[in-house]
Formats: sequence, C-alpha cells, structure tokens
Amino acid sequence: MENHLSLINTGYKDIEKRVFPRFPFSYLTFKAQNGMERVFAVKDISYTGMQLSLKDGGHPYKSGQEVDGVLHWRGASLELSAEVKWVHGPRLGVEFNAGKHFENQIKEFLSFDNIIRGMRALHKTQMELDLPSDLSYWLQADGPVEVFVWCHKDGEISRFQMIMMESFVEYQDGKGLKSGRVLTKRDLDTPLVQEDEFVFEMDERICDERLAFAREITKRIPSDYLPVQVTDFLRLKLGL
Repeated sequence: MENHLSLINTGYKDIEKRVFPRFPFSYLTFKAQNGMERVFAVKDISYTGMQLSLKDGGHPYKSGQEVDGVLHWRGASLELSAEVKWVHGPRLGVEFNAGKHFENQIKEFLSFDNIIRGMRALHKTQMELDLPSDLSYWLQADGPVEVFVWCHKDGEISRFQMIMMESFVEYQDGKGLKSGRVLTKRDLDTPLVQEDEFVFEMDERICDERLAFAREITKRIPSDYLPVQVTDFLRLKLGL
C-alpha cells in the first residue's frame, strides 16, 4: 500500500512519494456562498490555504476567482474569503485572504485542542476498510493531521508517519527520524481501494518546528486511542 519510490535529487533537497489509504468521510467541510452554494470536503488544510473536493464535480470556480464561505468542523465554524489557485476537475486549491485578525482565527480553528477533539482512531472503526496488513494503527483528525503506525509481522513497530497540515515527520526502523514539507496531495484512481499520493520535500536535517508540532500532537493523543507501548514508542523516537 505504501510506496517508497526512488528519490529525485533536486540539488538541495530530496523529493519523496508515499501512498497512504484514504478514509472516505470527513467532518471538515467548506460551504461556498458565491452565488451557487456548494459544500466541499476539505481534503487538507493549513494556516494559509486548503484543498477542496466536490463529489459530483459540479462547481463553477476557475483559477483566479474569489470564493467566500464558511468552514465547519464538529460544531466550530469560521467565515473566510480565499482565492482559487488551481482547479483539477472536482478538486481545487485555495489560498486564504489573510489579515492579522484572520491569522489568529485560523490558528484558533486549527488549535491543538480542536485537532485532538476531531481525532478518530480509524483502526478501531466498525467500517470495512481495505487496509494494508502492516498498518496497525491509524489516527486522523479529518484535514489537519494523520498518524500512521506500521508493524512487522512479530508486532514490533517498523515505522510511523505524522502528516500535520504542511509538515511531515517520519521514523523508519534502521533509518531513523526525518522531516519534510507536503508539496502535493492527490487522489489515486484505483478500482478497489481509496488512496492518496503525497509528495514530500524532505528537510536536510530535522526541522525543529515540525518536530515540536509532532511532539505536541503525540502528548495529547487520548490514552484509549493507542496501546501504551505504541504511545511510548512514539514519544521515545520523537524525543519526549
């Protein structure tokens, strides 16, 4: 399921691709209000913008257009204005029209408390998901954060990844810890499973800011979401 493809050397940083399973439902939505109302699923989000997707593909937006609307997430809401930066069929990427007031609002909307409140332990879901056999634990907070923990057949942890908005932290057995930035995320059209392909620009050395974010998320994961030994492993490798 997860592909470790050949590295592409950019001269300064490495670009790496990963393929992860995709959960088909999200509580994080954006209701556009420019003429024709549309409710988009928020595929990913950061403090500066977001990627939206519409299942029926019927939206009127083009690159360069302004879009106004409201973000909704588990009882929280935030009005915003943004500019469409790209459109690919039912998907579009938008950049927030940010002022100082909005910067504070989006940081509050995507606060650690809200992220943890919106987190689900998908490995415990009753839904029938076609997951890779070595993916043992999967936490997701809709658009902002996902945590994947993979294990060997003997149950020992082989690797984990944390995708936190535009940041990425990964540990691999025998390779250690590294970090990077999310460049792109796209749906893969596969007939039997739902997957996303991520492209990461890897940091030359561990980024302290990304690592600090990963540590904060790990410290706040509810105790019943992961076994103690798994949480302890994450904390150990992240330097907590």
